[in-house]
Amino acid sequence: MYKHNKKSILFLCSENAARSQMAEALLRHKADDQFDVFSAGTHPGEVDSRAMNALSKFGVYASNLVSKNINLFDDKVFDYVITLCNNTNNEYRSYTDTGKQLAWDITDPKERSDSDPFFVTLTELNNRLSMFLLVEQNAINRVRTSQKKVITEVNSSLTDVNPISFYKCLTGTIRLKTLMITHYYGELCVCELMEAMEEESQPKVSRNLAVLKRARVIIDRKQGQWVFYRINPELPLWAKSVIAQTTENNIPLINNELQRLDKMQNRPDKASFCK
Repeated sequence: MYKHNKKSILFLCSENAARSQMAEALLRHKADDQFDVFSAGTHPGEVDSRAMNALSKFGVYASNLVSKNINLFDDKVFDYVITLCNNTNNEYRSYTDTGKQLAWDITDPKERSDSDPFFVTLTELNNRLSMFLLVEQNAINRVRTSQKKVITEVNSSLTDVNPISFYKCLTGTIRLKTLMITHYYGELCVCELMEAMEEESQPKVSRNLAVLKRARVIIDRKQGQWVFYRINPELPLWAKSVIAQTTENNIPLINNELQRLDKMQNRPDKASFCK
């Protein structure tokens, strides 16, 4: 039985191998407190490992995904059913046991010509789900006033980072390269950033780090005499996507910086990286 304080949702596509699996994992990541999320396929196959890798890149838990046949849900009633391809929409144009049905025609990543098709598909799904949440959360809030606190918490993950402030952070060379190098390494201190960018002025680097911190794009932690900086894990997926794509598609821009870090002597100890 579904929990009384949640809406139920089913994502459908042909194979339940990539698009519907990514949609299921993304919505759980975004709004697990509001939705019981499921996915299925009309002709299910194995979950595509490239879909799993794309989700992991965004920090979305995905190891429990299993491909399922739609027949498994014959006795279930869903608040929402969302089809993700034309074939499934044509076959299940009027799903019997649902309150609302949506048809999203998301291109199969295996048929895309992009350099990273599963990443592109994941981004498209994320954008669709963000819009879905903005619309449906308002409806849920009106009907279930007791859910107001939960909805606010979920919305905060989408709105805490102001897009204007975020993109302003990318306009300075030091700030942009700081985000790219930190995305690559995971965590760095001021002295490492200075070495990488051949900056002699610590106050200059620190001022740029302060801008990134105020915009909540990076966070810091202190370990002994060192202060380490990393990308804020609570950034919304769209912002993480921007940083990831910028770095992964422009490695030549930071090649020299990465080489200098490789040669740097007496780098700070990161033994407590995960603490």
